[in-house]
Amino acid sequence: MSQHFHKEMEHLHRNILAMCSSVEENINEAVNGLKNRSSGLAEELKIRDREVNDLDVRIEEECLKILALYNPVANDLRRVCSVLKIIGELERVGDLAVSIAERSAAIAVHPSFPLPMRLSEISRESLTMLHDSIDSYVELDADKARSVIVHDDVVDELNVELLNELRVTMAGDPAHVDPGMHIFSAIRHIERVADHATNIAEDVVYLINGEIIRHRQI
Repeated sequence: MSQHFHKEMEHLHRNILAMCSSVEENINEAVNGLKNRSSGLAEELKIRDREVNDLDVRIEEECLKILALYNPVANDLRRVCSVLKIIGELERVGDLAVSIAERSAAIAVHPSFPLPMRLSEISRESLTMLHDSIDSYVELDADKARSVIVHDDVVDELNVELLNELRVTMAGDPAHVDPGMHIFSAIRHIERVADHATNIAEDVVYLINGEIIRHRQI
């Protein structure tokens, strides 16, 4: 491939790293805001999410340009295809950050509502999965990517346990129904972060090994 192609690929790599960094920062702040019952974070994250969306479009345009101009094959083609899929997952995580911040604002007016005991744990597990999936892409580490995929079962189990706990809390006091539904939604959003991390990890395995592992047992 030409020198121009390699420069385009380097630029593409820098842009997706910037998108990864922005999305990871936004979702971390959203989850921390939820645990702290922050009421003013949603509007800020909406503004920052527009920057993520701009990166999403810019990177997709760069990928399409590379495909049209250079007709990459083998590893180069897999990298471009993987980037197109990964940015879609990252963009959705960015949207989830905004949604979680909105739920945080909704429960801020209910300071007496008891947050689920293992909320911090599912948050930590999901955010670690996202971080590790991004690292697996940066480091081209298929083993780390597969570890992320396997770990999704832990988050799924925590999700079920937390939602069951919320049902009991809401059933015990009608005043807990409204904030409970907001936390219910936030927990589902956090669980979805883990799902998107899993999808990124699957894309990384495809990038490295050329193997499509969606819907398979690892």
